[in-house]
Amino acid sequence: MSCSEGRRRRWVFPTLVESHGFEDVKSLDKIHGMKIVGLLPYWFHVAEGVVRNDVDMQSLYLLTGPNGGGKSSLLRSICAAALLGICGLMVPAKSALIPYFDSITLHMKSYDSPADKKSSFQVEMSELRSIINGTTERSLVLVDEICRGTETAKGTCIAGSIIETLDRIGCLGIVSTHLHGIFTLPLNIKNTVHKAMGTTSIDGETMPTWKLTDGVCKESLAFETASREGIPEPIIRRAEYLYQSVYAKEMLSEENFLNKEKFSTSINVNNLNGTHLHLEKFLPGANQMEVLREEVESAVTMICQDHIMEQKSKKIALELTEIKCLLVGTREQPPPSVVGSSSVYVMFRPDKKLYVGETDDLEGRVRTHRLKEGMHDSSFLYFLVPGKSLACELESMLINQLPSRGFQLSNTADGKHRNFGTSNLYA
Repeated sequence: MSCSEGRRRRWVFPTLVESHGFEDVKSLDKIHGMKIVGLLPYWFHVAEGVVRNDVDMQSLYLLTGPNGGGKSSLLRSICAAALLGICGLMVPAKSALIPYFDSITLHMKSYDSPADKKSSFQVEMSELRSIINGTTERSLVLVDEICRGTETAKGTCIAGSIIETLDRIGCLGIVSTHLHGIFTLPLNIKNTVHKAMGTTSIDGETMPTWKLTDGVCKESLAFETASREGIPEPIIRRAEYLYQSVYAKEMLSEENFLNKEKFSTSINVNNLNGTHLHLEKFLPGANQMEVLREEVESAVTMICQDHIMEQKSKKIALELTEIKCLLVGTREQPPPSVVGSSSVYVMFRPDKKLYVGETDDLEGRVRTHRLKEGMHDSSFLYFLVPGKSLACELESMLINQLPSRGFQLSNTADGKHRNFGTSNLYA
């Protein structure tokens, strides 16, 4: 059914490649990116004369463009093409080269959540935290109009820092924005490319072309959009006057800043004690549970890494070489990539006590824990391990050692287990 419908719509089967990840961020000519020729929105038929776009993505795009210029449609189209492609289905394009992504994330507008007592910006930050924590160099991340739910200056800086983080991870993706102040920030980015949705002038009026181009577009067409949607003309004229009287000065200051930017210095976040940058450590308002999660993650990583180094010193080769803790936030579920994998996890209870466990079914275990009274908002840290034997061993080790580091556990008796077997433990 899908094949016949795809042929009717003149879609194509993509070519799938193993990975777009790369060891050396300087060797961009060696990586396999995502290349889609003649991409069109899946909700249109080719006969409707919709504008097609070519996407040759080797790194992260920072996308700008006017209102109604097609930014959101492009993100949805790329997401659909990538998802259809890795599922072995036809994609809405003339040709497509798509990597085997380990995750595909599309983040559109966030709404407030009264039940969780969160504003739309709080929800957006929570969602972006989950995206960052789950992103690898083999991920596709698509974020539409980042940080639009808070005041412009600080929202711009948060957006800039998130872009730096995604750039450092090395994923493919697009971050679209109307926060043009981001281009005046001294961002430490190596691979991010500036892209824009094009515009053209017709009879003296600026109009969108819906074509993806190189560069930066700072024309929002906000007044034109408001006028087309029926905002009264006097309001539009007054808005234009206010804009000219206030923001024209800011635009001149911005140009002066750009002229001086090449002489400015920036902080290299990669040199911050050689550790991975977690945004929560630098953003204000981190609550006690967030601080506890950071402390637990640090302790878990240290305990397990010490065990790995100890085994190496004994000439015992472990399949596990690095501990990477990932977060399952409140009311979130583990990603599909953990299905069938052994994992060790830490549950954060409302009473600040920890529960340490291991499982081959993380999603089921999370669901079971949250069904217990008072536990429905529990969050989890987890890391994957190559086999149940090693998972049991590390679980017992954490249960025995975390209390000595000042953490309260609710299941200390489980740390007395000693029989783990040897399957999947040694390489």
